[in-house]
Formats: sequence, C-alpha cells, structure tokens
Amino acid sequence: MHVPFTVGRALGALALWVLVAIPSGAQDLSALARPDMARSAIVGLSGGGVKLTLDLSQPVPYRLFTLADPPRLVADFREVDWRGADAVDLIRTDRVDTARAGVVRPGWSRLVLALRGPLAVHSAEMRSDPVTGRARLTLDLLPVDPESFAAQARVPQTALWGLPEPETLPPPRRRPDGTRPVRVVLDPGHGGIDPGAEHADVREADLMLSFGRELRDALRRAGFEVVMTRDADIFVPLETRIDIARRAHADVFLSLHADALADGHASGATIYTLSETASDKASALLAERHDRDALLAGVDLSGQDDVIAKVLMDLARTETTPRTDRLADALVAGLKQHAGHLYKKPRLSASFSVLKAPDIPSVLIELGFLSSAGDRDRLSSPEWRQKAARGIVAALVDWAAEDAAQAGLLRR
Repeated sequence: MHVPFTVGRALGALALWVLVAIPSGAQDLSALARPDMARSAIVGLSGGGVKLTLDLSQPVPYRLFTLADPPRLVADFREVDWRGADAVDLIRTDRVDTARAGVVRPGWSRLVLALRGPLAVHSAEMRSDPVTGRARLTLDLLPVDPESFAAQARVPQTALWGLPEPETLPPPRRRPDGTRPVRVVLDPGHGGIDPGAEHADVREADLMLSFGRELRDALRRAGFEVVMTRDADIFVPLETRIDIARRAHADVFLSLHADALADGHASGATIYTLSETASDKASALLAERHDRDALLAGVDLSGQDDVIAKVLMDLARTETTPRTDRLADALVAGLKQHAGHLYKKPRLSASFSVLKAPDIPSVLIELGFLSSAGDRDRLSSPEWRQKAARGIVAALVDWAAEDAAQAGLLRR
C-alpha cells in the first residue's frame, strides 16, 4: 500500500498531511514506530536534489512543511521513537548541513533537516508491507529558486503548538510584599528534539531536568511556590517557556543551562541577565547558539514585536531591570558561598530570548560547561548539585526579603 504525493506546480501548498491506511495484520499504531538507521539515509540526487529514505517499524501519520532563514524541511510524525538514534548519521550528502530528531510534544516527534539551499518537496510516499507491517517513507526534494521557496515556506497554523490561545488577560499579579509565597518558574533548558550541549553520554537537557527537579523540591521546602516549564524530556519552544511563566503569574524566572564552548577552557557557574549588547564575545556566542538550537529544533517566532509593544515592554523593564540585577547579584553570592566554583566573570549579560519577559525578573544560570572535565564531574555529582541548589535557595530567600522591603517603600 502506498500514498503518493507530487507537488509539481503546487508550490503554494503550506503543509502536507498524510494519514496512512493500515493493512490487515499490521502493528497497532498505539505503539511507537522505530527507525531502522541501517536501512535509512539522506542522499543527493542528480540535479542538486536530496532524497530521504526512512525505514520504520510501522506506518504512522506524518506531515511535511518547509521553513526559510535558514532553509529547513520539517517532518512531524505521530510518533517515531528516536531514542538511541542520531539523525545526523542519516546524512550522506553535503546538501544537508545537519539533522535533528526527537520529541516535540507528547505524542509527536519531529525531524528537522537544515538544508544548504532552497529545496522544495517534489514527492512524498509511504509504503507499508502487508506481511511485516513495516513502512518506508521516501521523500524527494528538488531545487527551486529562492523566491518560490520563500513564498511557500511557512508554518502551518496546526504546527504552532507553542503559541498561547488568545485570551483576556487578568490584572497583573502584585509584586511580592512578604504577605504571600514567592512563585518561581524553573526552566530546565532544551529537551526532546533539542538535547543542548553534549559530551560523550552526558546531555545538557537531561542534567538540567534532573537539577530542575532537585531545585524545585529544595525551593518548596523553603516555602516557595514552584512551576516548571517542563518536567519530562520534551521540546518546549522559547516563546512557550515565557508564556508558561506569565500564565503562572511568576515572580521570578530561572532558566537552567550547562553549555559548552569550542575552546573548552571556560569553567564554573555564570549568571546571565538580558542585554541587547553582550558583555563579551563568549556570551554573544552562547546566546546565538541557544536561539539557533531552538530555531533548528522547532519554529522561529522571533522578530514579531511591533513598535508599540516594544515601547510598552521598555517601560515595564524600567522597574524590572534593577530587581533582576539584584537577583543576579544574590545568585552569584549564594552559589559562591555554597557551591564554590564560579566562572572568572560570574555576572554577564547577553541577548537570550528566554529572558525577554519584560515584567518578570529573569536570569539564566549556566551551572557549568560540559566542555570542562571538572564541570562535567561536578554537574554529574548529586552532592555538588545539592550544594548548588542550596546556594540558589539561599539567594532567593535573601532577594525576596529585600525585594519585599523595596515594594513596601514604593507603596509609601
């Protein structure tokens, strides 16, 4: 059985949905399909095109669309289990820069190919074997001119899982004044299709999820209310992380990371605040990598602010920025006292998109660098993570007391 699709002249199509009919005797679609990497590949075609062949343990519904700047092909599946398989291993052509695959939301996985140039879907076909129940997706991409590619490369509305539904916003939550618990939103970086930094079998996404859970428990014991942007190995777009904080009426937003630098010399914890101009070159590179990782793993919605919104956000930041600076200083002091290993310049700034909520004090904590052997050992140690959690809790206790006192002065 097969389901053919030929784009040909229909370059205006935004997305392709294929609901695969299952032959009698095939496997139950409730089980996850698994890729056979040995029988799958991404190869070049004559004329500059690319062919993707993906062998699966069973057929699944899938959807295809393309995105520009940079050019990408996105394939969503319900659902392919990519655990233990690296999509980069499929690439056999220099016409594809990189490939990423993994969970993008519960029940859905995503494969993203970063293309070297504008390539449009020419044909897509999934054949299933009525005897074994296995399936094979064959996809041909052919070169098109940049204008045609840009005209049809956009996100179908049904793929915008990260966007909140329009709603009537309640009145803003009053600034903490000591009469109620402070609500902290913890944001374990990366996840799902986006593993973050990796070294051997250590993944940033896994480490930060473990630390996020440990820090959540420690904060709750200290009397804080805590919400997490993710509590599983799933992909959460940057915009959604901020939206979760706003929906939770967060008083504080902490994004947790443990990145890597190419030179491998940096080590120690660093506290980042938002700035359009990075405090140093390394900070600029980290911010660029964080945003590019999210871009290659999902949907880019940056640059959507209009002029009026920017003015309003700048006004909100006149109050939030000094509170954020005091929070960052407290975190540096807390980590120095309890964990004891900080970067040579522990207070830095850069244009991290995840810090751009104008009304919530937000910082990004780089607990260390996976490119440093010493940091990897510390980050992998439950005992060291416990010390780091104690330092962050102590910092938030001190900051909350000072912030409440400042709020009282403002009311007078």
